[in-house]
Amino acid sequence: MHTTQPAISSRIAKLEETLGVRLFERDTGYIRLTAKGLDLLPYAEKLLRTSEILKERISNNDELSGILRLGVAETIVHTWLPQFISGLRKKFPKVEVEIVVDATINLRRELIERSLDFAFLMGPVSEYHIENHDLMDFTLTWAAAPGLGLPTDRQLSLDELTQHPVLTYARNTRPFMDVSRQLRQNTEWPPRLFPSSSLAAVLRMTLDGIGVATLPKEMIKDHLESGALQEIDCDWVPPELKFTASFPTEPYNPLTEKIVHHALEITREYRKNNETR
Repeated sequence: MHTTQPAISSRIAKLEETLGVRLFERDTGYIRLTAKGLDLLPYAEKLLRTSEILKERISNNDELSGILRLGVAETIVHTWLPQFISGLRKKFPKVEVEIVVDATINLRRELIERSLDFAFLMGPVSEYHIENHDLMDFTLTWAAAPGLGLPTDRQLSLDELTQHPVLTYARNTRPFMDVSRQLRQNTEWPPRLFPSSSLAAVLRMTLDGIGVATLPKEMIKDHLESGALQEIDCDWVPPELKFTASFPTEPYNPLTEKIVHHALEITREYRKNNETR
């Protein structure tokens, strides 16, 4: 709080005198709110939020500064994160962003623990103090290098597909669970799964002809257009990935909301640009 304990005690005493009620129970080793203090707490929180909103309204983006901790799932890194960062630097030149790239399961935990200010992840995050905004969905597709020799003139069964190693997301992710469950239930022989915590590694191995992969179509569109990869038609495709911008609602941070609104603008522009390609 950038002040001393005696100064805080003095302010509390003055506030209690002004309001004419006792707000805190004090004893050796602990301090807690009284029943009246708990009753007034929501009003105090609303006053603080209103104060922050007022300061935000009279400031401009050039004056906003600080460090924000952003968690990002790797799918976002390989699609629209560069546009997001570029636009961020123009809109908020004094804001520094620390980026953590990790699996959604880890980003979710850090968000709940408030180790991150906000995150772009496979959401939503079902916690009462986390606010979620839909960003965009990514369609997953099967892809392989031409040298792997998979036919592209007809639909393949999962049994045919899994004659080759299957490259996919890390074990602690929903896409891996979807793929492994489907293959376990609908293939004659146990598939050879090569999970990886790095989508860049999955893409590299796919380009090198190591196996067939499940990857976001948006991530590999340039490789499909150039012919470096082929889209494989299969009788089952993993469900699409839904991403959200998620952040704690308390304590209120107007800068976080501005960043999220910027992310929503970028995703709208990204979708629009790709629809016209």
